[in-house]
Amino acid sequence: MFSNQKVSPGKSEVRIAFSLDSTSVDVKDERKKDEEDLNQTFPDLEQRLQPVPPCVTLKESVLVYKEHCKMAREYHKVECEIAALEERKRRLQAELQEDKTVARETARQEEEFRCLSEENRALLTVHEERARLLKSLCATGESGQDSS
Repeated sequence: MFSNQKVSPGKSEVRIAFSLDSTSVDVKDERKKDEEDLNQTFPDLEQRLQPVPPCVTLKESVLVYKEHCKMAREYHKVECEIAALEERKRRLQAELQEDKTVARETARQEEEFRCLSEENRALLTVHEERARLLKSLCATGESGQDSS
């Protein structure tokens, strides 16, 4: 509905048009997404590798920029995976070092056990010999006392 008022010569007429169909909303959403894509930053990326903002009037420039942003995201993902794998490697190396230390300690204890077992056998042999000798001496001493 339009009014019959005349627009004064010093003022310009402003008309606002809008549509409720979904295509205009989709276009606006697409533009908003494009603007977000153009404002992407990659703080973890070296300055020399940062995507250069495109010339928005050139479709090829925007496409190259979007591809560069995609590669930057992939690069960031790979860098994160590398960092996680390096951390896992560090933990595994620490576990390996600990396992080696435990293995050395186990080998030392096994050697000590072997030596102590040999010493124990030798002491048992000496003990048995001394016990037989003592028994023999006691038997000899008793027979000598009986004859006197």
